[in-house]
Amino acid sequence: MVPHLITALTGPINELEQRIIDSMPAIERWFRLEWMEHTPPFYSSVDIRNAGFKLAPVDTNLFPGNWNNLTEAMLPLAVQATMASIEKICPEARNLLIIPENHNRNPSYLMNLAQLQRIFTMAGLNARLGSISPDIKKPTELKLPNGESVLLEPVIRTKRRLGLKHFDPCTILLNNDLSAGAPGILEEIYEQYLLPPLHAGWSVRRKSRHFQSYEEVAKRFGKLLGIDHWLIHPLFAKAEGLDFNEGGSLGNLS
Repeated sequence: MVPHLITALTGPINELEQRIIDSMPAIERWFRLEWMEHTPPFYSSVDIRNAGFKLAPVDTNLFPGNWNNLTEAMLPLAVQATMASIEKICPEARNLLIIPENHNRNPSYLMNLAQLQRIFTMAGLNARLGSISPDIKKPTELKLPNGESVLLEPVIRTKRRLGLKHFDPCTILLNNDLSAGAPGILEEIYEQYLLPPLHAGWSVRRKSRHFQSYEEVAKRFGKLLGIDHWLIHPLFAKAEGLDFNEGGSLGNLS
């Protein structure tokens, strides 16, 4: 099954889109071979900008949110993809712990968590939300705009495992981008699967390095399609001396 995307575009297919459609068998084979050599992220989201004459990603998130924006028609596909991914990692998985952002009480984000939990439940897992925030000291129920609720429970760390009271997961899913660094409670976990790994956090990764790597991939992919890789690669530059806590340094972006 593949998603059927509904867009506002009703005009003729441009040359780039037609080239991609015509090359689908080669593209799918390319992905299959690449994923045999490189482990793909467990989940991710990509922001794409369409300039009409080119189509390029401008951001990649390894801790994606906004799952609440999935349409009902897309939900079965999400469950199917989840089942396939879990089967590769831990076929006998039963319990999964989702660790959200620490201080985000935004209703939209909480609905995202509810949808993420729902997807894993429909995939056959006992999925619960465990908070590593020091503010969550007991099970805390948070109401959602649609009348539902989510339950955040304090995470318990033993010598080598992470879990909740009376809940021992084999897999831990981070929905926390670790922009403030990897907290000690998540370090040195050897007996459970931690997805994504700690080195995927924003305190370690750099977008400039990401786009350098992506450019190399775009060149190889462009060669496969017989197109200039510029058509699928964004223009980017690296800015030095930035501190988002100090407004004055943001002038370096201009």
